[in-house]
Parts: sequence; structure tokens; C-alpha cells
Amino acid sequence: MNKAYLKTKKGVVKVTFELPAQVAAKQAVVVGEFNNWDPTATPLKRKKDGSFSTALTLESGKEYRFKYYLDGERWENDPNPDRLVPNMFGTQDSVLTT
Repeated sequence: MNKAYLKTKKGVVKVTFELPAQVAAKQAVVVGEFNNWDPTATPLKRKKDGSFSTALTLESGKEYRFKYYLDGERWENDPNPDRLVPNMFGTQDSVLTT
């Protein structure tokens, strides 16, 4: 996950969500508080090397919980989140701090 604070737009940050090819998935979606946990809202694009990525512009100065939804059946955390927090399902969510 990479963050770029935009000089032309105050109060926003461009976040690039990335997953390595080692996740061994055919499809990946980033799901979180920024898209109301909609598993169809933000698909990641597969690159030639098998990795996945997508970019979103989000409000800065906030924290967002999120996870990756792979192949419509399994949930994974970001490999390098800002932190992890417990969720109500007994697992953890990745946290993005903007």
C-alpha cells in the first residue's frame, strides 16, 4: 500500500492498494469503510506479473478499516498495513491511516 499526498488537492491522499502475485488469486477486490464494505465496488486490476493493484483518492486525516476479498470466497489482510485491529468476526482488519 502506497500513499501520495496531493499538492494540487488539499485534504486528500491517493492510496494505491497492492497485492503480490503470491496471493494466488484470480480476482481481488479491496473492501472497507471507504466503500461501505461493498465486495464489488473496488476491484483490483491484475498486472502482467500476476500482482494486483488499484488506486483510490481518500480524505486525509482519517483511519479506514479494510480487507481484500479474493476469488469471491476468502478474506486477506494487507501485507503491510499501518496496523491491524480486531473485528467482530474474531479475526483482524487492516487499518489505513491517511
